Amino acid sequence: MRFLVLLARISAVLAGILLTFITVMTCASIVGRELLGTAITGDFELSGAATGAAIAMFMPWCQAKRGNIIVDFFTARFSEKANGVMDRFGALLLAFCFAVLAWRTGLGGLSSYASNSGTMILGFPEWVVFACMTPPFALTSLIALGQFFVGFDDQLGQAA
Repeated sequence: MRFLVLLARISAVLAGILLTFITVMTCASIVGRELLGTAITGDFELSGAATGAAIAMFMPWCQAKRGNIIVDFFTARFSEKANGVMDRFGALLLAFCFAVLAWRTGLGGLSSYASNSGTMILGFPEWVVFACMTPPFALTSLIALGQFFVGFDDQLGQAA
């Protein structure tokens, strides 16, 4: 699990770098539009593609830190053991969902690559976004599967 958490942390850092790039690019485009009368061509396309990839890249860290939404309104009165069993079952369901997402995103990327699909203005290849999303989805699935089998260690990722 420690190695998977390390990979999740790296993925989250890369997502943060990507979001920083988007922010700088958007600011430069706005300043350029207001002061110079010209914006960065395709900034909207790049922002959308990078944001989608960044969201996917944050998912493994979110799962490793148990940051996903847990609705405990109905289970607050259950025993700790019962909640633990339900948490593990939830991790198994999430592992399955993210495995399906990784599989379908991978196939979508291959299809996009084969059809040479690109964005409207820049022609930025759409398969790149799929390629950035598939590994984090697979990693999230592996982390959730590990949590199902070995349980939850809330100290993972604290010291590194």
